[in-house]
Amino acid sequence: MSLDRIAPAIFVLLWSTGWVVAKYAAIHSEPFTFLAVRYVLSALAFLSLCLAMRAVWPGRAVAFKAVYSGMFLHGFYLGGLWWAISNGVPAGVSGIIAAMQPLLTAMATPLLVGERLQGVQRLGLMLGFLGIAIAVSPKLLDPSTADLGNAAVPLSINLIAMCSVTFGTLYQKKHLQTGNLVPIASLQYIGALIVTVPLMLAFEGMHFDGSAQALAALIWSVFGLSMGGVGLLLYLIRRGQVSRAASLIYLMPPTVALEAYIAFGEPLTLPLILGTIVVVTGVYLTNKQARVAPLREQLQ
Repeated sequence: MSLDRIAPAIFVLLWSTGWVVAKYAAIHSEPFTFLAVRYVLSALAFLSLCLAMRAVWPGRAVAFKAVYSGMFLHGFYLGGLWWAISNGVPAGVSGIIAAMQPLLTAMATPLLVGERLQGVQRLGLMLGFLGIAIAVSPKLLDPSTADLGNAAVPLSINLIAMCSVTFGTLYQKKHLQTGNLVPIASLQYIGALIVTVPLMLAFEGMHFDGSAQALAALIWSVFGLSMGGVGLLLYLIRRGQVSRAASLIYLMPPTVALEAYIAFGEPLTLPLILGTIVVVTGVYLTNKQARVAPLREQLQ
């Protein structure tokens, strides 16, 4: 079985664990501090891999583009998302905001990278968003989510973070289609640090308690998420349409819910089950083989 076939499923499983990691990490560390440590270790891990592979590093122009894309794919995105959740944005609402990314990506790709979507793919994107709305509707009706007026700033930051990763994905697709992905990933974490370190120094006391739980969350964040999940995301962006890769984000909340059921005993509600069915249908339609030429052929 080729990597192209199994990469999407592995990506979903790896990426979904980020929500579980964030839940544990928030208890033991401030968000920017945790992310800064994670980015340093991730950059060093990718650098070690580059040295072991004797990878060819990109030229100055491509290196600059890699650093720039990392500022949005990691720095602004995860920084904004983690800060928003730690400052009162409910997980269900944050999930809906994250599910808006494929729609924004689909609307932006014709203008920025020239991808053309079929009608059935547009329908799939809309079904994906509808499925997420159904799945998280019990969270939205929970009394703890009723007073969102006090969370206007965190909600806005969460929205900006979603826009950031959308822009970073499109920029990656348009400007980083060639070159070894390992050095590019290393440079992207330098871009993430350019964003995160000043925020940590300006707004936090750099608290990280060093407990076993914090270290376990950090180790998984570096090797499971930063190397495994992000590496697969970059691979999917390069190998397929941007909108198809982004549509996998729809599977995250249902997958996280299943993981929470197994790990914490949280119930699987009827809306969640129905929403998951709609989500899977939407992802299937969005990933149907397009009848137009692939983007890499259109750009040649």
